[in-house]
Amino acid sequence: MQNWQTFLPARLARHFQSAVDQTTPIEELRARYQAMAATFGPAPSDLVVEKAQLGGVRGEWLRISDTQPQRLMLYLHGGGYISGSPEPHRPLAAKLCRAGNTAGLSIAYRLGPEFPFPAGLRDAVDAFRFLIAKGVPPESVILAGDGAGGGLAFSTAMAIRNAGMPMPAGIIAMSPWADLTLSGWSMMQNADNDAVLSWDLLFVSARHYLKGAHPVDPYASAVFGTMRDFPPIMVHAGSREILRDDASRLGELAATANIPVSVEVYDGMQHLFQASSSGSDAKVSVNRLGQFIRTRATEAAHLLDLIKGVKRG
Repeated sequence: MQNWQTFLPARLARHFQSAVDQTTPIEELRARYQAMAATFGPAPSDLVVEKAQLGGVRGEWLRISDTQPQRLMLYLHGGGYISGSPEPHRPLAAKLCRAGNTAGLSIAYRLGPEFPFPAGLRDAVDAFRFLIAKGVPPESVILAGDGAGGGLAFSTAMAIRNAGMPMPAGIIAMSPWADLTLSGWSMMQNADNDAVLSWDLLFVSARHYLKGAHPVDPYASAVFGTMRDFPPIMVHAGSREILRDDASRLGELAATANIPVSVEVYDGMQHLFQASSSGSDAKVSVNRLGQFIRTRATEAAHLLDLIKGVKRG
């Protein structure tokens, strides 16, 4: 079965799969994540992008032109908690905006090692708090993310709940990294099947991000937390990726707390297969995630006017 990694240039494939260790420079680690994001393709031509500033948190507003969305997706990009920004992840976020008929806010949360855990988590929580304080209804907001951003979405929800703030309408994640101990069985089972990620890359990334913090802290590794009082959840992953079990374990955690949850593992698919522009599984996954957004997030009248109010500070 074909997926976007099938068509990686040989040079990029070697770049992804060559070994790393604790002496690998942070610039080289970031280059690996950047090379992966570069394969996502261009953002759609009808995507409207505007700079965002929510207190001390930067980011960008996303909207498909000629639409009047009444929901908001707070998007957290991937990159191993040490790399990435909203811009290269626009293609993925834009697909969800279109499928879910939602506006998007993709934030540039702080990254390790310069800003180690929990700096990025604080940025995500602060962005949500800022939105709610400006009148955006929490029941119209979906937390979303890919890779590390998917794991961060769940940790953010835990922090929101523990702070006594109102919860968002739902959480969606694509190939989330939610266990920084790397203890899932798929880490070994799919070591030779994953065309993008490796145990070594994630291990070194986690060390840079945590900077001595304990990897079983639920705010770092959501699989070690609880989902009491969580909103409904949808998580998608590929059967051939080493993060497959992170998705499954998040689903088990939700089920234990009696939270409505759907975990879908797509047979033969790799990490972030949704980036494909032509794959049938990618289209099915994105449409399913979009349907979840439309079903779970309550429409907020005049949401774009509320967002304009946020922009004005």
